Amino acid sequence: MTHDDGDAQRPPGGRRRGVGARGVAVGAFAAALAAGLALAAVHGGSGSGGSGAKTPRTDASARPSASPSPTSESEWNRAPESLAAVGDSITRGFDACSLLADCPSASWATGTDRSVGSLASRLLERPKAHSSNHAVSGSRMADLPQQMRRAATHDPDLVTVMTGANDACRQTTAQMTPVAEFRESFREALRTLRADRPKAQVYVASVPDLLRLWEQGRDNPTSVRVWGLGICQSMLKDPQSDRPVDDKRRQEVRERVVAYNGALREVCAADARCRYDEGAVFDFRFSAGELSSWDWFHPSRQGQQRLADLAYRQITAEEDAGSD
Repeated sequence: MTHDDGDAQRPPGGRRRGVGARGVAVGAFAAALAAGLALAAVHGGSGSGGSGAKTPRTDASARPSASPSPTSESEWNRAPESLAAVGDSITRGFDACSLLADCPSASWATGTDRSVGSLASRLLERPKAHSSNHAVSGSRMADLPQQMRRAATHDPDLVTVMTGANDACRQTTAQMTPVAEFRESFREALRTLRADRPKAQVYVASVPDLLRLWEQGRDNPTSVRVWGLGICQSMLKDPQSDRPVDDKRRQEVRERVVAYNGALREVCAADARCRYDEGAVFDFRFSAGELSSWDWFHPSRQGQQRLADLAYRQITAEEDAGSD
């Protein structure tokens, strides 16, 4: 999820507020939200730098035992020593800690928040020193090559990729990124990384199922009101409508996301050091508590934790989830 039209997180401490409290917050910040959504779509957040203050490390018993460095193109190192993250507002932790703001400390990939337990905190000996976050809120797949170029300068053992929701989340379905362009931009991003870091491993998360997000919030008065301010209109416009034209529009967005994921899998499969999540994020059913209470679209802290769980299992698995 991103912010050409949306990403979501939840308030500090991970506790959900009641509908009444949400209503007050939405009413107080409606104007700011409408303006901020447009601003985030154009500018996003800072796309570089470390993940924030150092977090206590995960207990050593929870981390994978170090495996030998890969000796052939097909071997996967389950214990990388450095990590760089690229992507969109989900990886920046947008709306995780406060309204209309990135919160990289809550990022599933590089965050330092203990309640999230980021991938970096689980995998790395020194997560603050050896991880970097180059994601940009509002970015799309076409922006990934530039992010990869920045990530490569940090000489990472592992690069995490989560992007594509903003390519589908547009004002209209006609504005969604064509699949061929999406695929070629991803290929270019991998080529860019390989030019400077040929042995870096790449973990690619699937694009979330935007239709399930709509299903989760379509009957909630607060989410309907917030979505009406402009979040992901290709999917979330007229969220309570059951008209055939609106059902068709939503299905078109979902089919485009499925096609994007097919492109991710195809391109990743052609790279011996790339591991696709085989649709784990797409298949994950975000609950209300795992979505931001600000925009009901981006993952909350709890949702970020779930993303970290999925990635950790995939990265530390002995074999690629897609292998026979």
